[in-house]
Amino acid sequence: MKYQSVFDIIGPVMIGPSSSHTAGAARIGKAALSLFGRQPKKAVITLYGSFTKTYKGHGTDVAIVGGILGFDTYDNRIVDSLVIAKDLGIEIQFIPSNEQSEHPNTARIYLEDEKGTLEIVGVSIGGGKIEIVEIQGFKIKVSGNQPLLIVFHEDRYGVIASVSTTLSKFKINIGYMEVARKEKGSLALMVIETDQPITQDVLKELELLNAVRQVALLKTS
Repeated sequence: MKYQSVFDIIGPVMIGPSSSHTAGAARIGKAALSLFGRQPKKAVITLYGSFTKTYKGHGTDVAIVGGILGFDTYDNRIVDSLVIAKDLGIEIQFIPSNEQSEHPNTARIYLEDEKGTLEIVGVSIGGGKIEIVEIQGFKIKVSGNQPLLIVFHEDRYGVIASVSTTLSKFKINIGYMEVARKEKGSLALMVIETDQPITQDVLKELELLNAVRQVALLKTS
């Protein structure tokens, strides 16, 4: 299907495709990029539910890849995102899955380069809104409406307190926090929503904390 304008796919006036299959899909892709922190060399996108049936006709494929390239939902380049990704040397693979998912509009995105890998699962819940339900195998449930601080750390006593103290030092208030771990004493995850913006200085200081493995900001807009 050939699109003449980004507004054929995504925009305040939708022609045919829904915002769930396009704008939301782009935001899931952009969430993956923000956590990965750099342009990937490879992206494997597994689609579930209605995404599997309509991803080409509704522009879900170009939307997700556009998000991975860092394009906003209104960016004209989204319609050419597959070509742009190829020109940049990014390998793109789509896997339509028959596996049942909790939500019909679900995408699993795996990103890879020589420095590492990332895998997230996102769902498009309507109106361009999304939820991230899994990061690196950790089951969570957060919206992409606000920037979120993501902290991977060893499951040790005092790590959560150290992160909270560091944020307090920069006069940053925690509005919401979710903590997950796979098993006691292993790798754990903190997802934190703050009332104030997180600067690079804050991220750098958090990265220096004992037992903290990785720090990132989850952004979709």
